[in-house]
Amino acid sequence: MFDIDSGKLLIIGIVALVVIGPKELPGVLRQVGLALGKVRRMAAEFQGQFMEAMRESELEELKKDVQKMSDSANFSNFDPLADVKSQLQEVSAQVETSLAAPVAPVEAANLPAPEAPPSAESAPLAEAPAPEADHAPIKTSGAA
Repeated sequence: MFDIDSGKLLIIGIVALVVIGPKELPGVLRQVGLALGKVRRMAAEFQGQFMEAMRESELEELKKDVQKMSDSANFSNFDPLADVKSQLQEVSAQVETSLAAPVAPVEAANLPAPEAPPSAESAPLAEAPAPEADHAPIKTSGAA
């Protein structure tokens, strides 16, 4: 902000010491410090308000952009339930027309003769082999 280096600050201090006097210099420096603090706080507050206004303007701009995009998307025609309902109606109409169509008679000459199920007399049953005893008798030892 101001270009004040140490040499200029020393000159200002000497002039203030001569003009104000050594007794009143600490009180004046305190008042100058308080005034500088007040100025800094006001500058920070102004900067904060300025940044807040910038954020609000950006936010308003973003809201407008989002509104434009949502308007251009046109979700008013988006109805998935109506789409499913129309597809179900089409399928049910197709099923009704296929069930209502007359069935053509089947010619008996083109069909092969059905095979007769095997009867009990024509196929003899094989006898199951008897179980064999392949175990040894149980031996008991001792007095009975």
